[in-house]
Amino acid sequence: MTDSNVYVSGQGPVDPSSGDVIDGDVRKQARRTLENVAAVLDAADRSLDDVVKTTVFVTDMADYEAVNEVYAEYMTAPFPARSAVEVTSLPVPIDVEIEAIAE
Repeated sequence: MTDSNVYVSGQGPVDPSSGDVIDGDVRKQARRTLENVAAVLDAADRSLDDVVKTTVFVTDMADYEAVNEVYAEYMTAPFPARSAVEVTSLPVPIDVEIEAIAE
């Protein structure tokens, strides 16, 4: 946290109790990822409603539509600014990672 901002480093579809990457398609991975972002924000007394910017990393841009549909279940208008980036790979074998900035 800096001043009033909270910077959430890239979160992925990791089970917080075990530290294991969850099994499942990109929708399931996106849900777990957004739940992890929400948990980090909660620990800083913030919520997804406080997010002003996200960056979504996907390993296949063909999955972006599915990720976007899940994203819309968690984020509400006015939606935060967002960038989407296709990457060759992520540090662990996952299909989606999301970082966020909240005020």
